[in-house]
Amino acid sequence: MAVPSWLERLRAAGKTALVQDGKRKIHYLFEDGKEMAEEYDIKTGQLISRKWRQKNTLGGTGKWQVEVGEPTSPLLGALESELITESSSNPIFMRKDTLSSFQWRIRNLPYPKEVYSVSVEEEQRCCVIRTTNKKYYKKFSIPDLDRYRLPLDAAALSFTHANNTLIITYQKPKEILAAEEQLQKELKKIKAANSGDGDCKTQ
Repeated sequence: MAVPSWLERLRAAGKTALVQDGKRKIHYLFEDGKEMAEEYDIKTGQLISRKWRQKNTLGGTGKWQVEVGEPTSPLLGALESELITESSSNPIFMRKDTLSSFQWRIRNLPYPKEVYSVSVEEEQRCCVIRTTNKKYYKKFSIPDLDRYRLPLDAAALSFTHANNTLIITYQKPKEILAAEEQLQKELKKIKAANSGDGDCKTQ
């Protein structure tokens, strides 16, 4: 069974924890040099954000790529980001999980629910959003299923539409729920630094 392999990688990674603003922030450094940063709500244990970074071709530090949470623009300062923004009418695709499901939200999609279809492409290991009016098309993968080498299940996928936002939900398989529960127990054992304590403590 392949499920432990990703868990083993997480266990083997160097981990640093920080508690700040009601969030537990975990930084992972993997053997291959990749970095992952996660933020969890301390009270609920819910994942708020997950970002990845790896060295670029010249060996320098690359940019953070957001997998879960609000997309950020780290290069722009607060003032600049107010001046340089994408058109507010463009669809914004982001992932925002719950404890029991993976969830994606696409804002600025004003069409009624019956216009959309969301399907699973098993061979390509991705989900596809289509609209009958040909105004929006999107393919996206579920990296968590790839990491645990689990198949996509069309029955786990559903969607709804409200307030110009398409919300797509994929129920987490029991293998991932069990692995996440195990990981949470381990993350709680890491001695976390509180903000302002200086350096984080590493496992």
